[in-house]
Amino acid sequence: MITSLKAQYSQYFSSVLSILLVSVLCFVVRDEINYRVAALILLLTVSVVAMLFDILPVLLSAFLSAVIWNYFFIPPQFTLHISSTEDLLMFLSYFFVALLNAVLTFKIRQAERKARDKEEKEQTIKLYNTLLNSLSHELRTPIATILGTVDTLKDSNHKLNTLQQMDLLNDIDIATVRLNRQVENILNMSRIESGILKPKSDWCDVNELVNAVIQKIDLTEGHKIVFAENENLPFFKLDIGFTEQILLNILHNAVHYTPANSWIEVLVIHDSENCKIVISDNGKGIPESEHILIFDKFRRLPESKTGGSGLGLSIVKGFTEAQGGKIQLQNNIPNGAVFIIEIPAETSYINSLKNE
Repeated sequence: MITSLKAQYSQYFSSVLSILLVSVLCFVVRDEINYRVAALILLLTVSVVAMLFDILPVLLSAFLSAVIWNYFFIPPQFTLHISSTEDLLMFLSYFFVALLNAVLTFKIRQAERKARDKEEKEQTIKLYNTLLNSLSHELRTPIATILGTVDTLKDSNHKLNTLQQMDLLNDIDIATVRLNRQVENILNMSRIESGILKPKSDWCDVNELVNAVIQKIDLTEGHKIVFAENENLPFFKLDIGFTEQILLNILHNAVHYTPANSWIEVLVIHDSENCKIVISDNGKGIPESEHILIFDKFRRLPESKTGGSGLGLSIVKGFTEAQGGKIQLQNNIPNGAVFIIEIPAETSYINSLKNE
């Protein structure tokens, strides 16, 4: 409420100030311009104000400009009296045109805003339909796997040997991990959109964090993740949970969307005051036209592999920016993609940490 009142007062102040400043400038050069030209300049100012502010401040500026034009510019000056019938008609015309201009310009802005809101709503509905369609598959598949496997274990438990039971339990485990990842993505996106993300920084051995994340990645089709620990790295003070999710989502995407037998390399660098993480692969890469769009919600590359909700990289961007960092996407040479994450972080080596 207080913020709204401040915004309203600010509009009134800005509209009045604009008219006063233009009036002063016109008055200073009144010998070079006649009062008819001053009227046109003031009308133009009212038009500009009408494009920026709400209707009441605009009407006030229109009324004020008419009074100022009459008092300072129409002969006889410094009086509200108008001696000439022609000037009186001109003043009334000015007053009418100024008010009409203010109202029409505001109505046009209002119509444009409604059209824009309608377009945004349609786009939001389209995006969420895309999400629901994707999630209906992404959630249904692991749930169906879990239910079917549990039924098999219940109905045929006495017919299954130990190895068969372990295979079925492994299927449940894989489906549960997949289901949990999708639910986490939905919750994380909700946190990002609500604006409640507040990083909780703590000292972190990024070498250990990367190794722990790699252990959680399900490597299939001959994929290989290469990570050479940097023994000279300091401890970084950052949000461990956010950073873990950043690594998980990028590595999961790299494994999911690169061809069989691809490799993914992770590199961690202490770059100035940043913790810099570089994740590259030798897959098909991402077209440059998609480099900015790829971080949008529900964005998926055309003809990309099925599966995924299109939330992973938008969450990566949200968690990176929540820590004051930035993420870039580049092409790998000769082929593949490179994600570069830079997170500002305090650093400390083990000796100084022991004293804390």
